Amino acid sequence: MEGTVTISLKDYLSLENVQALTLKKEERIRLASKELEVFLSFLCTREHITPYIEEFNRQAKSAQIILDDGRAKIKFNEET
Repeated sequence: MEGTVTISLKDYLSLENVQALTLKKEERIRLASKELEVFLSFLCTREHITPYIEEFNRQAKSAQIILDDGRAKIKFNEET
C-alpha cells in the first residue's frame, strides 16, 4: 500500500520529539533492568528466593526473572 499524508510542521516536530523521548525511556528501562538483575543476583546468594521468583513469573505479564547459575536475568516478554 502506498499513499501520502499531509500534517502540519508543528505536528511533525511533535512526533519527532515523542520518538526521541520514547527511545530515551526505553534505554532507561533497559538500564534499570540490568541494575535489578544485579540486585536479584545478590539476593540469590543470601536467601532462597526461588519460590518468590516462580510466583512473580506466574503473575507477571510483561517480564520474567530467569535464574541461571546463581545470576538473575530479566527477560521482557516481547524479546525472543
